[in-house]
This record gives sequence, C-alpha cells and structure tokens, in this order.
Amino acid sequence: MADPRFFDNRGPFSLGQLAEIGLADLHEAADPALMISDVAPLSTAGQGEVSFLDNPKYVAQFRESRAQACIIAPKFAGKAPEGMALLLSANPYKSYALIAQAFYPRPEFAEGVAQGACVAASASLGQGTHVAAGAWIGEGVEIGPQSYIGPNSVIGDHVKIGSHGWIAAQVSISHALIGDRVSIHPGTRIGQDGFGFAPDPAGFVKVPQLGRVIIQDDCDIGANTTIDRGTGPDTVIGEGSWIDNLVQIGHNVKIGRRCIIAALAGLSGSVEVEDFVQIGGQSGFAGHLRVGSGAQIAAQAGVMRDVAPGQRMVGTPAVPAKQFFREVAMISRLADRKRQTDE
Repeated sequence: MADPRFFDNRGPFSLGQLAEIGLADLHEAADPALMISDVAPLSTAGQGEVSFLDNPKYVAQFRESRAQACIIAPKFAGKAPEGMALLLSANPYKSYALIAQAFYPRPEFAEGVAQGACVAASASLGQGTHVAAGAWIGEGVEIGPQSYIGPNSVIGDHVKIGSHGWIAAQVSISHALIGDRVSIHPGTRIGQDGFGFAPDPAGFVKVPQLGRVIIQDDCDIGANTTIDRGTGPDTVIGEGSWIDNLVQIGHNVKIGRRCIIAALAGLSGSVEVEDFVQIGGQSGFAGHLRVGSGAQIAAQAGVMRDVAPGQRMVGTPAVPAKQFFREVAMISRLADRKRQTDE
C-alpha cells in the first residue's frame, strides 16, 4: 500500500471497471463486481489488491502470491493460484500502468496564482492553470489551460507552454516553445545558451545562440536535465519522447518521435536522432552524428560515428553489438591461452 501521506488513493474500483481502464479482458471465472481497493507488488499483495505479472522470471512468485486479482498474459492463466481473479492482457505492464494511474492520478490543483508568485501583466494564463508560490512568469508568456507551474520556477519572456503542462519546482525555461501534455521535472534547465564558441589563440570567442528549444506534445523531461537552445537552427525534442534525469542535450540537437534517453547520457551539438531510438544510461555522442530510426545504444557506449537505422551499438568506441561480443570472446580466449602458457 502506498504511503497515504504522499499518495491519494482514489479507489475502490470494481474488477469490471479495472478491466475497462486497463484495456484487459476478464477471465471467465472472474467476478466483475469484485471490489479492488489498491495496487501492490506480487510479493506483498493481499485481499482487495491487484498486482501484475509481466516478466516470466517472477512466475514462481505469482504462483505463491496472495493478491486477490492479477493482470497477466493469457498464457500464464493456468499457473494462477486458486481463487485469484485474473485480468488478461496482451501487455500486462501497460494495463497495470493504466490501472495504477486510476488509483493514483496526478494531484489536483486549484486555478489561480499563489501569494508570492510574480506574473507579468502581459502574460496569458489558460483556464484552470495554477502558478505556485515563488514562481516567476515573464512578459508575453503564454500558458495553456489546466497547466501547473511549480514553486520557484522561472518561465522566461515569451515562452509558450501548451495545455495540461506540468512544470515542477525550480525549473527554468527560456527561448522555448513547448507543446501540450509535457511534464518537466524538478531542477530542469531549458533554453540556456548552448556551448558555442570560436577558438582563438587570444581566447575563446562566444558565438551568439540565436535558436530556440522546441518540445513537442507528450514529452517527459527528467529532473536536472539540461536542454540548450540552438545556435541558429532550433534544438528539437520530438513528440512523445521521454528523457530521464541528468541528461545533457546540446545545441541544435534534433530528437525524433518516441525516443527514450536514459540518465546521464550526453548528446553533443548538432546530433540528429531519428524516431524510436533507445539510448542507454551514461552513453555519449560526439557532435554532428546521425542516429537512424529504431537504433539501440547500450549503456556507457561512446558513439563516434553515424549509426544505421535499427543497429545496436555497444562499447567505447561504440561498434555493432555482434562485433563487440565477438571481440570480447576473442580477448577472453587469448587470456585463457596466456594463463595456460604461464602454467
């Protein structure tokens, strides 16, 4: 059970309601009127609680679970404990996510500007938008309806934020146009100067950063991530892309649609990432590269050249996964021969 001091449970729901919410089907033996009061992990769930099984690694735990209901793929129905109500789904984790959102939706907020916030007279706030204490909203800012601006966040002059935006505490945004349903987590910095300079023996010469940051609809930007504005072209985060905490996005970078970038990754200036790319944590990219659609970049990879669509890259410098593991196996065999020779 989630700690009620931090999370507001909106249950109970009937099993039939949960099936509809989770885009799942009720098992023929399940009672649609059964009331469920909470979500819980397989290992701790009990009466009145629903859990899920997505990873086959946890089948044994599923067999021993005391959850009153469980979301599973149809192929696992025969392994369920006696008496457990089943919700059948082709994607149990997605179904669980939708059901958990119903029990624990994002906190509601009241429309208005809190005492201690500063909103410029020329700023426009949509219906139902809340500006928390300490926030600063600059001249000409446009914020769409049902949006939230967290405490001590700074929204610079002429920034535009779409509807149902969620800007957490201590975020700074400048030189940016942000779409609908975008979530930006605490401490994130968007729109600051990119790292652009002309080298000279007498000292570095700053190159003015005259572009913007464009964040399209349905993006999620993690805590303490930094997204620099472009030099002249814009920095762009494509629709539905999610960026983890502590990621650096350099100036002029273009991220496609539905990409995932894990924590501590760094993309140098002018990198272009096409749609549906997955980038592992702590990976790094040299500037001016192109990463093709559907590529997968392993954690801690150092990408020094273009990546073809659909390619899986591993290591530093990054090479195709098959090549990397062949080389690892070869090194291992050489090490074994050396040990045998020494003996």
